[in-house]
Amino acid sequence: DVSKESPPFAEPFGAEPFGQSCLLATRLIEAGVRFVSLSLGGWDTHQENFTRLRTRLLPTLDTGLSALLNGLEQKGLLATTSVFVTGEFGRTPKINDNISRDHWPQCYTVLLAGGGSKRGAVYGTSDKNAAYPDKDPVQLDDLAATVFALMGIDPQSEIRDKLNRPLAVSAGKVVTGLMA
Repeated sequence: DVSKESPPFAEPFGAEPFGQSCLLATRLIEAGVRFVSLSLGGWDTHQENFTRLRTRLLPTLDTGLSALLNGLEQKGLLATTSVFVTGEFGRTPKINDNISRDHWPQCYTVLLAGGGSKRGAVYGTSDKNAAYPDKDPVQLDDLAATVFALMGIDPQSEIRDKLNRPLAVSAGKVVTGLMA
């Protein structure tokens, strides 16, 4: 019940649904819930990309996410909570005919915070056009292994499916440069 949070703590989350979801996530984590997933849709901006980013998407994400991180820190929970923010792919470095951007899986950004990730660090770079990874690229399997490690799950461990067949948790290697 987010209404039970103190007004000074709740105010930075704002009144929009995403900010309120971030406030609820903070309360769930505080109550001991071990996994919380949030979603902010609308990023498939093949048209009106820049207007949608400027007027809706980025302000909404910034308000909710910064309140979430600050709130977790205030409650002493950020050090033990891994926050992982990403989309399913990046956007084309070239503007399309609709003055927008299309799907581009070759290069994109991920944000890691808390839970043992390195604070204030930038890891890796793209080329000058933001088209391809340049320095310290991270493969998806390696990102998965790193996130599992941050959550205290051995990325080299196996789980069993319904037929008792072994399945690797991750095929990647932990990127220690992302860890504190």
